Amino acid sequence: MTASTDAGQHDSLYQTDFPPEEFAARRAKVFDAIGPGAHAVLQGAAPVRGFEIFRQTNEFYYLCGVEVPQAYLLLSGAKRRTTLYLPHRERRSIEGAILAADDADLARQLTGVDEVGGLEFLAADLAGASVIYTPHCPAEGRMGSRDELMRADAKVAADPWDAAPPRESLFIRRLHETHARAEVRDLSPILDTLRAVKSPAEIRLLRRAGQLCAMAVTEAMRITRPGLLEYQLGALAEYIYLFSGARGDGYRPIIAGGENIWHVHYFRNNCPLKDGDLVLMDGAPDLGYYTSDIGRMWPVNGTYAPWQRELYGYMVEYHKALLARIRPGLTADQIMDAAAAAMAPVVEKTRFSKPVFAEAARRTLAFRGHLSHPVGMSVHDVGDYKPRPLAPGVVLTVDPQLWVPEERLYIRVEDTVAVTEDGIENFTRSAPLELDDVEKFLRDRHTPPPLSAEIISE
Repeated sequence: MTASTDAGQHDSLYQTDFPPEEFAARRAKVFDAIGPGAHAVLQGAAPVRGFEIFRQTNEFYYLCGVEVPQAYLLLSGAKRRTTLYLPHRERRSIEGAILAADDADLARQLTGVDEVGGLEFLAADLAGASVIYTPHCPAEGRMGSRDELMRADAKVAADPWDAAPPRESLFIRRLHETHARAEVRDLSPILDTLRAVKSPAEIRLLRRAGQLCAMAVTEAMRITRPGLLEYQLGALAEYIYLFSGARGDGYRPIIAGGENIWHVHYFRNNCPLKDGDLVLMDGAPDLGYYTSDIGRMWPVNGTYAPWQRELYGYMVEYHKALLARIRPGLTADQIMDAAAAAMAPVVEKTRFSKPVFAEAARRTLAFRGHLSHPVGMSVHDVGDYKPRPLAPGVVLTVDPQLWVPEERLYIRVEDTVAVTEDGIENFTRSAPLELDDVEKFLRDRHTPPPLSAEIISE
């Protein structure tokens, strides 16, 4: 039985996006990496505080798909066997059933793990271990990316009135206390390497997430008008995500109008949109533990002003130059060098209205961040693709950016793409990109929004 063929009866207890065989294949790669003399142990997410819906950490979910708080996963290298540890069932649950240690047979069937037991057995099963791998990096949860989590941990550590150690550090300390003779090593680099290349099933989720965020941006364009508040565009986007089966936003959206665009990761989203301004929107859903990324800029009044068309039009051309050159076997630097070489004569032939615009355009040719970051279970996903040639299954953002600091102008356009055998698949391509297409769409936007089932489902 696979998770996808048992639709209905156990859907509320266990995910249906991946079959147990895929999780088993991921765990097999962990076994290969840690060797027969080591164990790997992962701590799942803690119970939520308040009325938030529980979401498992990306790292734990990636290896077993279990969405139960206070769960643990042990991979024993010597026998290449996996044990899942779950809390026992509460005497009376008012929130509905979840997998528990009492459901051992069912949990094995759904997840493909070898053994299932209560939390009380973990310590004994680790007895005598000489090497224990566990993630040292912060566990990614809802709307969490490692870079943001590490910044937050650093701020807490610098606060003399708080300075609480991260949960991962407490777990590592506990392992040292209970298994003093064991060497505790970092599992994070191993998982990062595995997550860097996406499987076909992961690509399907990422494709759907990209389609949804492209739809959200397109529908936000449709309702844009002077006086609307930034967050109202985000409200429509979140409606589309939830209506289509996602958990909501995959990360805090950027919805910036006018001067707010200068703040690259602007978050307040509470200002009115003004006639004559541009609006930048960047957001995506959390769909089956996978997300996407997009960036579009459009005029609040429906028509790009000459300077807007000049700068944003240049960046759209740069964006297309990058997209056209991505293929497996090339490094990110090679792709950016080729795109910059193609754009250099464009810069020199263009009659920019201000010298600072021309200088900003030239500076973009040397900027090394236009192929920005991986995308997967988090928007700033793990797995650095830049040091080596791109491979099929790598998913990244194409995100050319331009700054005019003299006028506090920031311009960018972004799509999420997967590297394929012969080029790319652009997951977010359906959101209008060309400036003439955007203006035409804004003129014709009386058309009802296409929220039909065939568009929002796989």
